[in-house]
Amino acid sequence: MSALKRAVDQTAFDKGDVGYIILSGALVLFMVPGLMFLYAGLSRRKNALSLIWACFFANAVVTVTWYVWGYSLAFSPTATNGFIGNLEFGGHHNVMAEPSPGSPLVPALLYSFFQMEFCAVTVAILMGAIAERGRLMPTMLFVFFWVTLVYAPVACWVWNINGWAFKYGVLDFAGGGPVEIGSGVGGLAYSWVIGRRNERELINFRPHNVTLVTLGTFMLWFGWIGFNAGSAFGANLRAVYAALNTCIAASTGGIVWCLLDYRIQKKYTMIGLCSGTIAGLVAATPSSGFIPLWASVVLGIVASSACNYGTKIKHLIRIDDALDLFAEHALAGIIGLIFNGFFATTEVISLDDVNTTIPGGFLDQNYKQLYIQIAYIVACCAYVFVVTAGIAKIFCLIPGLNLRATDHAELIGIDDDQIGEFVQDFVEVRRAYDEWAPPTNGVEKGGLHHQISAAGDRHGVPDTSVHTPHLSPHAERPAPDSTEKV
Repeated sequence: MSALKRAVDQTAFDKGDVGYIILSGALVLFMVPGLMFLYAGLSRRKNALSLIWACFFANAVVTVTWYVWGYSLAFSPTATNGFIGNLEFGGHHNVMAEPSPGSPLVPALLYSFFQMEFCAVTVAILMGAIAERGRLMPTMLFVFFWVTLVYAPVACWVWNINGWAFKYGVLDFAGGGPVEIGSGVGGLAYSWVIGRRNERELINFRPHNVTLVTLGTFMLWFGWIGFNAGSAFGANLRAVYAALNTCIAASTGGIVWCLLDYRIQKKYTMIGLCSGTIAGLVAATPSSGFIPLWASVVLGIVASSACNYGTKIKHLIRIDDALDLFAEHALAGIIGLIFNGFFATTEVISLDDVNTTIPGGFLDQNYKQLYIQIAYIVACCAYVFVVTAGIAKIFCLIPGLNLRATDHAELIGIDDDQIGEFVQDFVEVRRAYDEWAPPTNGVEKGGLHHQISAAGDRHGVPDTSVHTPHLSPHAERPAPDSTEKV
């Protein structure tokens, strides 16, 4: 044991910085349940649990994939092709206390943990594409291939020291390309392949639980501080700057979206406030460690406005992006990357006392940075859309792996069809028992021979002598005035 301790030299790292990045990684992980609640609240009640399940299970798939080869494919420093890493770190072989390939401030093992949570959040965002019509288990297998062939290469481009975008000089602080374009454009491609929901499901579609949407949004905001501030890879002033930029952009975005909705609806909607806040958070992801504080005010206004109008794009192109992944994530991420070309400054970048020679954008008279950013955006969008759509299309052609649920499953709800549990259930008690429960041969009580059971109860044994039509507990059913919900 003493020989092992001598072999692993940890003296090069500050324990405060190490503790800070561990905490930041945990905050990033906390964004996954934030997305669970957000998506559950935005969907219909009959599909809410399926989105929670998908985000949760996908997190497990990402963790295993990242351990096996995801980290190596993204960050192995000996691969020099500029596109994707090799298997040098497969199974986390030789990943220990050496300076990480992405930052000399943290050990490789900690860097892998932090970046693994980034990947988990990206995939959790992507799960919004399956809303209300996606099959769950084939999607989990899809996640394995998507992390391998889409996320890992794009992360390698911009964060690996040998990545082509890194060498090209792209400024992407916390994942405008791998995270936001990856999930937003990837979600659009996935939605395109599996097709639109049935038209009856598109009529009068409203979020079923605005409270969950609000809770999920604030959980995301809380975790996003670790997401962005942790990307400074140390407890330094640049991390504080990134955290403050994140909050400014989020707050400005929430205000602007809410006001834009009021212009049309004459209501200050909670969904609008949450949507604008998320747009600001997304836009701050690539820019929070590069631009001055005043620029984040402008960023929040521009990103929120663009994303608000961007929600109409899905209607123009006829792609059922049910939870607006493209409008909220891809568009806001693109805007944040473009802002780096204009407003990034060495004064902010050098606050970590490490990156003191990286030039900024227009504010530093580095005018070529704008077309560098745009080239990176185009490359990310094209690659993510084509490869995501290709993987999804192949899955849909393989028997048993079709990503689209059946029409019946869509009608009764993915929760009922594939999980057998529900995000919430109601016990309905009627005074007119004869109108509710079928007669049984049970024990007489109060002059009635009836078995009273909760709606959707899967554990009672029905009387097979009386035929009653099967109804999902989430199907529309008119309730008489005598109904009491307890």
